[in-house]
Amino acid sequence: MTPFRHSRELAAPPSAVFDALRNPERLARWWGPDGFTNTFEHFDFQPGGRWTFTMHGPDGRHYPNEATFTQIEPDRSVRIRHTCAPLFDLHIGLEAIPAGTRVTWVQQFDDPQVADAVRHIVEPANEQNLSRLARELAAA
Repeated sequence: MTPFRHSRELAAPPSAVFDALRNPERLARWWGPDGFTNTFEHFDFQPGGRWTFTMHGPDGRHYPNEATFTQIEPDRSVRIRHTCAPLFDLHIGLEAIPAGTRVTWVQQFDDPQVADAVRHIVEPANEQNLSRLARELAAA
């Protein structure tokens, strides 16, 4: 299964984008697709650190999530392992460009059948996530 790949050029330096990832108050504002909000129960932003949170959907449903930060390179990248179903790895890469930062979002599901089943949700949701990140950066 080919991973889901998304990329966006944002008008902010990598340090600002990284701050929107490492700061739990900011991350909670933009994480997830349109209409979602978040409640973080545990946020230990360091390699091996645990992240537990609930995403609240616009339909009133609650989606518990558990993840581990597997690798963190300040101003360069964050790797996250989603440790509850559906299982996946997410790499968020930050590259300095003249206009700011190119954010590369690569999500690889463990099970190709699961990836195929959720493709119709994941592809637009990842794009919405990047748009929400852009709005968070513009508001800072």
